Amino acid sequence: MTKKKLRIAFGSDHVGLELKPTIIEYVKSLGYEVHDFGPFSDERTDYPIYGKKVAEEVANGNYDLGILMCGTGVGISLAANKVKGIRACVCSDCYSAKLSRMHNNTNILAFGSRVVGSELAKMIVKNWLEAKFIGGRHQRRVDELAAIEAGDDKEFETIRNSKDYDGKEQFEDQSV
Repeated sequence: MTKKKLRIAFGSDHVGLELKPTIIEYVKSLGYEVHDFGPFSDERTDYPIYGKKVAEEVANGNYDLGILMCGTGVGISLAANKVKGIRACVCSDCYSAKLSRMHNNTNILAFGSRVVGSELAKMIVKNWLEAKFIGGRHQRRVDELAAIEAGDDKEFETIRNSKDYDGKEQFEDQSV
């Protein structure tokens, strides 16, 4: 049985364009299918355009995951997070990238081309792509986020008050 290649959507603004080609080639070298949604020139552009486009492609299931870049990663991730079903994170280190997938089931990674260099960006991307969501108590939290996103306070309280939620943080080995 052949393993299906994950499809990764890419986008940036004009500042993120500096780093994007390097990261696209790196992700291809890891065996992923990629599509770049732009921009394709260094003409000044607005990050919400590409944050929204990539987020919609991921949310609609056309792509499995997304990777976004702008100057800091913050603006483009804010735009992506406005799309229903998206859990975008900004990461400038490998540990946060890995745990964002393991605990928060993030589906879009963003980082800043003015914050991380190409080698660190590659390490962040690799850690993020290789990490898998571990579910368990973290699934409940992702469900709570979905209820907030839907504006469903009743569902949020139902999840929060479920028998497996005691209101206290459960400690676990974070050495992963």
